[in-house]
Amino acid sequence: MILKEDIWTLIGDYLQQNSLFPVDITISKENDIEVTIDSYSRVDIANCVAISKIIEQGFDRESEDYSLTVTSAGLDQAFKVFEQYKKFLNKDVEVVLKNGRKQTGLLTRATEEEIELTFYKLEKIEGKKKKEKIEVVSIFPLSDIKSTKPFINFK
Repeated sequence: MILKEDIWTLIGDYLQQNSLFPVDITISKENDIEVTIDSYSRVDIANCVAISKIIEQGFDRESEDYSLTVTSAGLDQAFKVFEQYKKFLNKDVEVVLKNGRKQTGLLTRATEEEIELTFYKLEKIEGKKKKEKIEVVSIFPLSDIKSTKPFINFK
């Protein structure tokens, strides 16, 4: 049986040498392996091909049959590792809290315990008829977050 730890060990040096970081490995009961990687800059198709070759050289298909997919983390996928928060510093993200509330904003700070979002909301100002846009800075503990993913604004 192929183990996640064995795959990480095989590709660890390549990831480090190419400024990539691991996101996830899933292995199904049918031995369908999916390796997800990311980078602070970009993941090239050549990176995925090279990692695929490293894994194929490390595991003999004759002794253990498996299918293999190596992919980069998609913009529609929730963050799985802390490095993804660091990658998206000063970019817009969408946070879904465990209580169901959603908040979109600029990720201005990230630690292993919490993140800070800056966003704008309309608020009634005393003495004025119209609501005004005010800047809000909120801190969200990671333990309260269900998911975070990049927010793509088409405006």
